[in-house]
Amino acid sequence: MSMPRDELGSLELKSLENTDRLGEQLAMHLPDGTCLALVGTLGAGKTRLAQALIAALGVERERITSPTYSLVQIYESHGPAIPARTIYHLDAYRVRDDDEFYELGVEEFLGREGTLTLVEWGDRVAAVLPRETLWLHLEVEHDELRRVVFRGIERMWGAIIQQVIQQVIQQTTPGHRGEDST
Repeated sequence: MSMPRDELGSLELKSLENTDRLGEQLAMHLPDGTCLALVGTLGAGKTRLAQALIAALGVERERITSPTYSLVQIYESHGPAIPARTIYHLDAYRVRDDDEFYELGVEEFLGREGTLTLVEWGDRVAAVLPRETLWLHLEVEHDELRRVVFRGIERMWGAIIQQVIQQVIQQTTPGHRGEDST
């Protein structure tokens, strides 16, 4: 399966705190069974965004590590207002081919109810990710400024992504609920 062409929107992230806000909003809006592919160069913010999303699902930030060498980390969400989910955080950077990716057992959890799957370097295994995958392309503009382009199936993701973008913009606009514009 190739990456979808529907661009659903884009967002500028002016700081690490903005990246954290995006992770929080994605955690609140992504439905069960979501596969989220993160794409970008080294240092674009893929791991930071994944950590923010996972932390927003009730996992202690100190426990969240990059799966660069282990290839997959598994977490359980928890909290009073957080639905129970198993979170699979994968890193495809060191995966040699689609067969090696399958050997991680992905067919057991991709798209399943009660799961959320994040795949860093998802473009390296695009052929085996579900058609319904939501793609986030992170681009380094300069210094701390990042641009995130959301891609996916419009009818499936369009409204959700527009809501996420609006919430992040509101939270990072000066004067909004006393928060600064980091």
